[in-house]
Amino acid sequence: MQTEKIINLLNEKGYLLADGATGTNLFDMGLESGYPPELWNDEKPELVSSNHKNFIEAGSDIILTNSFGANKYRLALHNCEHRVKEINIAAGRIARENADSSGRTVLVAGSIGPTGEILQPIGPLAIQDAVSAFTDQAMALKKGGCDMLWIETMSSVEEMDAAIKAAQKTDLPTICTFSFDTHGKSMMGLEPKELAILADKNKPAVIGYGANCGIGASELIGSIMCFNQSIINDDQLIVAKGNCGIPEFKGTEIEYSGTPEMMAKYALYARSLGAKIIGGCCGTTHVHVKAMSEALSGDSEDTNFELNKVIEDLGEMTKGNIQMINNYLNPNTTPEKPERKRRRRRRGA
Repeated sequence: MQTEKIINLLNEKGYLLADGATGTNLFDMGLESGYPPELWNDEKPELVSSNHKNFIEAGSDIILTNSFGANKYRLALHNCEHRVKEINIAAGRIARENADSSGRTVLVAGSIGPTGEILQPIGPLAIQDAVSAFTDQAMALKKGGCDMLWIETMSSVEEMDAAIKAAQKTDLPTICTFSFDTHGKSMMGLEPKELAILADKNKPAVIGYGANCGIGASELIGSIMCFNQSIINDDQLIVAKGNCGIPEFKGTEIEYSGTPEMMAKYALYARSLGAKIIGGCCGTTHVHVKAMSEALSGDSEDTNFELNKVIEDLGEMTKGNIQMINNYLNPNTTPEKPERKRRRRRRGA
């Protein structure tokens, strides 16, 4: 039933516009660095609600709950591991209330981010323990009223697979995205095609997959180009949720370099490459999303993928990402074998 709701809205519009950043915008509202934004679902729900409302008014068809780090391992860093159910239910209800009062169909996606731990066989966290933690979160998000689950910013097959197994227990349709870095690979060395393969293995529960966060809009469009060449099942949706440019220090503050005009161009590139769900990640405000909404609704023409033009419009790409794109565009080139790296994940904003 929930999948039908999503597909009906998609058929009506031709694409779905997701929201932008959670952490970045809550920081602008006074959230202190290092403090978990998920606790604001209880402490300052009116500010979390305001962020959702801003994105809905800007044109978002999908809003993500303020629950990215609301699993027991992340919450344990703040002695709140016993509050998983409470925090996730609250996150779902706040988003649901805003969606239902919008006067149009707005979908609520339950955000599930990484545990912050390294899973076996590389790290110490047992797969079954990760599945258990994600299940607790997923079930609570469903109870809070989510239409779907949104597993994001993952970098390993093991952790993504654990989160998908948990999501399947809720019977909610699921989106899953990796975060890709400077070589067009995740922190654990995975290429876009490997997520496409994993998503295909988990259909129909997984209805879409793609990229979020990463380095910037330009790099993320490179990842979407690779997904465009990796499609296995046409029924699954490609998802693009890129950062608003590159973070830069302005005095003691961090600002993202992306303008509304740049994010509008990014949205058009993403749609032209086959992305059906398009949004922003770190640094993306409702102002950027409004520009994306206006561009997508006002321009139905496809934007050709010309690498030099993408770089000119959206910013530089690393040599590694350019090479990855060329590998995917040239079927006679064998992509470099992925290398797994023992690195900690960073938290999305």
